[in-house]
Parts: sequence; structure tokens; C-alpha cells
Amino acid sequence: MFSKVLIANRGEIAVRIIKSCQKLGIEAIAIYSDADAEAPHVKLAGRAFHVGPSRVSQSYLNMDRILAVAKEACAEAIHPGYGLLSENPEFARRCQVEGIIFIGPKPEVIAKMGGKVRAREIMKAAGVPIVAGFEKHINDVAQAKGFAIELGYPVMIKASAGGGGIGMQIVHKDDEMEKALKACQGRAKAYFDDDSVYMEKYLESPRHIEVQLLADNYGNTIHLFERECSIQRRHQKVVEEAPSAFVDEKLREKIGNVAVQGAKAIGYSNAGTVEFLMDKDKNFYFLEMNTRLQVEHPITEMITGYDLVEEQILVAAGKKLDEEKDKPKLQGHAIECRIYAEDPKTLLPSPGKVNSLTLPEGDFVRNDFGICSGYIVSPYYDPMLGKIITWGNDRQEAINRMVKALEDFQAEGIKVNIPILQKVISHPKFIAGETHTNLIEQILTEE
Repeated sequence: MFSKVLIANRGEIAVRIIKSCQKLGIEAIAIYSDADAEAPHVKLAGRAFHVGPSRVSQSYLNMDRILAVAKEACAEAIHPGYGLLSENPEFARRCQVEGIIFIGPKPEVIAKMGGKVRAREIMKAAGVPIVAGFEKHINDVAQAKGFAIELGYPVMIKASAGGGGIGMQIVHKDDEMEKALKACQGRAKAYFDDDSVYMEKYLESPRHIEVQLLADNYGNTIHLFERECSIQRRHQKVVEEAPSAFVDEKLREKIGNVAVQGAKAIGYSNAGTVEFLMDKDKNFYFLEMNTRLQVEHPITEMITGYDLVEEQILVAAGKKLDEEKDKPKLQGHAIECRIYAEDPKTLLPSPGKVNSLTLPEGDFVRNDFGICSGYIVSPYYDPMLGKIITWGNDRQEAINRMVKALEDFQAEGIKVNIPILQKVISHPKFIAGETHTNLIEQILTEE
């Protein structure tokens, strides 16, 4: 087992990882930028090291500085959390070179799944169903229009690199193609330094279903059921739940086994998630694989009793899984709401000082946050403050507890997206389980 682990991240996920390290008796080492000098994750860690100015490119993405800190602190392993360097194969490779364990999959596996076109090709060869499309990079507008005519409108242009809904655009007709193509290429270049894009057939109002996986370094892989992540805004998840109300036991086993099949085909290890789009007839298609811990991992923990961060650390330290004995049992239902510092009317970020903070309390209510009273929400980082998670014996009980939890959350000094979340959670279609990726837009336009 490791004695020291460096957390190469910030905010609520850094706090979350530190708590699992402490539970295992591991010294957690934090890093921080100028903007995060007084952040909760810095205070909670055993030690903390400054890694640079506020901008992520000069601090949390500064590989040289982070690896230097890891060596100075004598850390045996690095947990990357999510975002930032978590899916950067070069960082994972450099950890290997320095003799530091990267708590995640091998760099070559990260690279395979990091390029969406290549990932589609690999999963197709592994027998995983994929959305109709072209495993080719689009070079010009004429080619894009030709692909679209062959697939049939509407189509989706997608950045080959990166994720998080960045560099994606729906195109409904030829006249929209040139503008959409240039916009996607521009955003892909700006965010991922790679302007390559490809095209898929766009599924109208699908569900976004993902399967949580855990794999060891010896070829053993298990799935920990599915999560429904269909409540999205601008291709970003806002509300997640587990299990999906749309998935029955037979389909649950089928989609779980397909995800395991795909993971084994690439020699996957550690925690990861295979994401699918599912149509109204319950056909599912590979979307992408996230080779890291997901933001929404707590709902899986709530329905299985697993501590996924702890499992990540143990697997990285050499734990061997038993594919039969380690299969979890599904217990109840869990819902997660992401709390953002944003104006619920304009949907723009709302940085500033949190003058006071009150988190919800009660049985089966969990708060994963990286802020506190007096905390200054920086404009330099993603505006997500944290997550509220509730559990119930059934879905309605989990919803009821979330309604109360959202009412009890108070943050003065900044604006938050609580009103939007309340509209979603109390909406008849959500309560009925009739969720899809366009639902939140429909709800927000009902006024």
C-alpha cells in the first residue's frame, strides 16, 4: 500500500480523494494555485505545495512542476481526479518514467480512447455497437456535406479529441454545414490543440446511459451497473441518477457485459466509464469511454456501497479483483445534482465571495463540495462548486429527499443554479422517468 499520494487536482474532487486517502491511512498531498491558497482541499491535506499562478495552464496543467512536487514530497502515486491531466496520456507516461504510480489506466490505453475516431474503430472491432457515422476526419465542407447526405440529416459534428461536450454541433441541413464545421474546428483547436472533427448520425432525444467499470492489472473486470445522465445542458451533465428508470434487469446485464467486453478488448485497468446513447426502443450505441473517475461517481457508490476512490487506489497498489465475488448488489436509488456558481436566469458564471454557506443535512443526504463560508469562487476555473447526492429505497424516495435538500441549500454572495435544478426534479416528465438529453431545454422554455 502507498504511504503518500499526491492529488493532482483541486476543488471538490480533491477533497473527495483526500478523504479516501485518510480512510486508508495514506498521507494526502495537495497542490494549489495562487487562487486556491486558502481552499478547503489545501487545509484538509497533510501537506500542500504551491504549483503556480491562477491560470490552469501555469499551475494545474504544469506537468514539470507537479512531478517535481511529487518527487520532493516522496509521493509513490498520483491521483489525477477528473478533468485537468486525468486523461492526458503524456502525463501518465511521464509518471511511469519518474517511477510514480499513475492511479488510472496505462498511458497507451488513455491514448486509444482519447481520440474519438480511433475509439469508435476499436469498439466496433470489439463488437460494441456504435452510432452510424464515419471513422474519418473531415477535411472540408464538401466532404462533410457528402457524409451528411449519406447518413441523412440531422447529423452531429464532433471534435475527435477532448470531451465535456466541447466542439460538438448538430447540423440539420446543408446550409448550416459550413458555419457549424468551422465553429467545431475552432473550438476543438482552442480547447484541445487539435482541430480534427468527425461526423455521426444524430439520434433525436436519446438517453445518455453510462456503465461504471472497475478493472485490475490482471485482466479481471466488473461493472457496477449503469447511470442515467440524460439531464444535460449544452452537452454537460446537470442531474444524474443510478440506476436508470428506463433499464430493466435483462438490459442492465446486457449493457454491462458489453461495456466489460469493450474494456477487456483494450486491456483496461482501474476505474473507467463506457458511455452509450440509447434510443426509445432501448437500442444502445457506444458514445465514448472516460478513462478516469467521473464527476457522478457518488451515485454509484450510494447504490453499491463501494468507495470507488478507495478501489482505484487499491487496484493501483496491486489489488486483484474476483469477477464473481466482487460483483456488487444493487441497493435502492440515488440522484445527484451538480451545483454551479451561475446566474439561473442568464446561465452565466457567477464568481465572487461565498459570504455564508449552508449545506443540506439529513439521512441519506451526501454533500461533495470544495467550498466553505468565506471561499472566493474564482473566474479562472469551472463554476461547479460541488454536488448534492440523495439515496432512497426507491426512485421516488430519492427524489423527495433531493427536493428537500435543494430547498435547504443556501449560498449567499453568489448566484447558483438551484432554481433550475428544482424545476427539473419537480417536473412531471422527470418524475415519470421520461428523461432525454433535450429535456432541460424544454423545461426552461416552458415559462
